[in-house]
Amino acid sequence: MPINPITALLTALGVLTAVFVAGWGMAVQRARGLVGAERSPATDARMPTPLHIAIGAVANFFDALGIGSFATTTAVFRLKRLVPDRIIPGTLNAGHALPTIAQAFIFTSIIPVDTVTLFSMIAASVLGAWLGAGVVSRWSKQKVQLGMGLALLAAATLMFMTQLNLFPGGGETIGVSGVRLVAGVVGNFVLGALMTLGIGLYAPCMILVSLLGMNPKAAFPIMMGSCAFLMPVGSLRFIREQSYDLRAALGLALGGVPGVLLAAYIVKELPLYLVRWLVIVVVVYTATTLLRSATAATADATADVGGTSPA
Repeated sequence: MPINPITALLTALGVLTAVFVAGWGMAVQRARGLVGAERSPATDARMPTPLHIAIGAVANFFDALGIGSFATTTAVFRLKRLVPDRIIPGTLNAGHALPTIAQAFIFTSIIPVDTVTLFSMIAASVLGAWLGAGVVSRWSKQKVQLGMGLALLAAATLMFMTQLNLFPGGGETIGVSGVRLVAGVVGNFVLGALMTLGIGLYAPCMILVSLLGMNPKAAFPIMMGSCAFLMPVGSLRFIREQSYDLRAALGLALGGVPGVLLAAYIVKELPLYLVRWLVIVVVVYTATTLLRSATAATADATADVGGTSPA
């Protein structure tokens, strides 16, 4: 009896999840063995604070309802000065990976989508994330600030246009082929790479699916499946490069999974129109502060070079 493609996909996701948990678990154990050694955020294996866990719960609760978790988490991290800017992308990818995997199992099981389209777009996003994480994990603080700031502004623009219904409403199909499939694959590759900058995939993926003429509901398994596969892959690179905050990421994971289950199985739906406007405002503010920090660092570096006299 042939195996159902979705069952095969979820089985592969289960295997990948086990690999991710094992790899992250080994990193945590190594960090706990560094008694007396100089610690960094990537080796701080203390239990996360209640604030870390609360951020994970609230962000992933709204993520499962369609708001997204990356932009809101970034805003809180910067507001409370919880995580250095340079390692925010790695922290987001590692910490939100398990909650996103939980969402993928839920939405991929209940919303139908063409398997060729689903598999192709997921594979493209994973490749984009793998290549992107290898680059971003080695970036300087200034480059990360600049990249996150610009990408957040782009995300806010897309969310703003979505709120005003300035994008096509989509069609009724649950899959694409030919040129449109190629466009979808290329688009999701780019979105996967942007995920490694700490930019959520929800809003742009929903827009991409609508532009391809598909039913917007098909974005849920594509989006959740893409993130569920790409985040563990990208996160393992961030973890290996020690380009993340271990304690904060653990808090996001511990709070995030219950938040997802509460949203998906109990709350299910909320009037989120005003919440989305609030998120847009927060994202624009966060992007502005990131760009100001990057610009200030550039100005300081220029001043230092200009003020250096030859020996």
